[in-house]
Amino acid sequence: MSAYEFLAASYDALTADVGYERRADYLEKLFRRSRIPVHTVLDLACGTGEMTALLTERGYELISVDASPDMLARAREKASALKGEPPVFLNQSMPSLDLYGTVDAAVCCLDSLNYLTNPRDVQKTFERLRLFIAPGGLLIFDINSLEKLSSLGGQVFLDETEDVYCVWRTEYGKRSRVCSYWMDIFTRRPDGGWSRSGEEHRQRAYTAEELRAWLLEAGFVRIRTYGDCRMSAPREGEQRIYFSAIRGK
Repeated sequence: MSAYEFLAASYDALTADVGYERRADYLEKLFRRSRIPVHTVLDLACGTGEMTALLTERGYELISVDASPDMLARAREKASALKGEPPVFLNQSMPSLDLYGTVDAAVCCLDSLNYLTNPRDVQKTFERLRLFIAPGGLLIFDINSLEKLSSLGGQVFLDETEDVYCVWRTEYGKRSRVCSYWMDIFTRRPDGGWSRSGEEHRQRAYTAEELRAWLLEAGFVRIRTYGDCRMSAPREGEQRIYFSAIRGK
């Protein structure tokens, strides 16, 4: 089953604790720290468009891209009620990114890059981003760290709301550095019964050193790493690491 085919309908309910407002505040701090005037923003792997909606209502013009038609459908629904310039939505994979022009900044939130389990696809994504971020423009993304993904193997997790019940099991391969998530999703039907569906999600762990090297190869400079929503460097054992980089001239 393709990723997000069933989860898309329940994604927002199950991620209510993500703290999107706080993360949008943090992105704007990084915008300001870069001292680059940011008006147009690419939201790469935008999912259901929660970050797209927040940045749009803060006055930015958004181009939002996702490989999942189901997630994009949810994002478009949100956008219909937004104040500000309507976002442009594109159904594309990260390594095949193809825009009509350049943006001032690109963001890729909530460990979306980890979903690229082939290292070459990460390199291609950085190469495509260099084409579509204006010279001197800003790239910000975050990853689930190697420490986090390697600690998940063999665990079982439960997320639930009144109408959704999700059980997911994980397996981590030390050699492949791939963490597989098998999800059983139960959703309440209008008649009070429950429907069951299943999906598999896979994420690969990357080190900060690998990503830094690939960013440099793609033509990015002034590469910095931060702890989760902090303006300081990652701590030992950091679970989520943010990167910022400038597109070289």
